[in-house]
Amino acid sequence: MNKSELVAAIAAKAGVTKDAAKKMVDAFQSVVVDELTAGNSVALVGFGTFEVSKRPARTGRNPLNGKTIKIAASKQPKFKAGKGLKAAVNKK
Repeated sequence: MNKSELVAAIAAKAGVTKDAAKKMVDAFQSVVVDELTAGNSVALVGFGTFEVSKRPARTGRNPLNGKTIKIAASKQPKFKAGKGLKAAVNKK
């Protein structure tokens, strides 16, 4: 499912226009990005948690020539699925 399909599905499920649903999706995305950028997490009980994980600096190897390279420290956005989402996906 891509963004336009998600917007259409939300519009149908919520009984709103596609424009309103697009604004909701864009606002949600913007709020999550803003919170993660600020170092906070976003927890949706039963669905999951968006959070930032810190990766330390490390050494690696260039696969082309085998030379050792330094890989800088970085932050990675992560999503941890909640109990309700896991149960829904694994429902048999």
